Amino acid sequence: MPPSPSPSLENRPYHHGDLRSALLATAERTLRDRGAAALSLRELAREIGVSHAAPGRHFKDKQSLLDALALSGFDRMAEVLEAADDPALPLEPRLTGLARAYLGFAIDNAALLELMYARKHAPADPDGSDTPARMAAAVDRTVGSLERLIADGQRRGEIVEGDPARLTVFLGATLHGYASFTANEMLAPESVLAGVADLVHHTLHGLIRH
Repeated sequence: MPPSPSPSLENRPYHHGDLRSALLATAERTLRDRGAAALSLRELAREIGVSHAAPGRHFKDKQSLLDALALSGFDRMAEVLEAADDPALPLEPRLTGLARAYLGFAIDNAALLELMYARKHAPADPDGSDTPARMAAAVDRTVGSLERLIADGQRRGEIVEGDPARLTVFLGATLHGYASFTANEMLAPESVLAGVADLVHHTLHGLIRH
């Protein structure tokens, strides 16, 4: 009696140990190599080796997958910044460490960073999802290291008075602009990292000759 044909991928039962993590890791690789337009839940399922319906256990559609990727990116960036922050350092070397950490993350994860900021401004899901609130919290966590630095500097009289959140926007815009120049190949990654100290110095002290 001939053996029964093996089940097709479409009908194969769900068997992956940690499908959500596998989907996110594979999706991030696709994002990096081919861009967000190439992402497809069905294609990700095929790559991982589960049925095409299995990703639906975790992501109802491509938008929810993109949101999860962005949230994961913000969490990872926050961890990088928090690990790099040393409140015991004087202002300039402390900011240099944070700036180098941010730019290092941006260089290593250019496509993910672009997605993170794109999803940050995406419209709310009509089904009442809590994703916008979670995204806002994730963004707040990433800027928290910079805002703490600003607030600490103000308490020590090193930074001008003003709303720390507003001053953090100025600082964040400088770092993100530098990262964007790198992503668009206007600056070489090695020159960006080598120039972090100069960037921070001119950010803090300006370009006017004193």
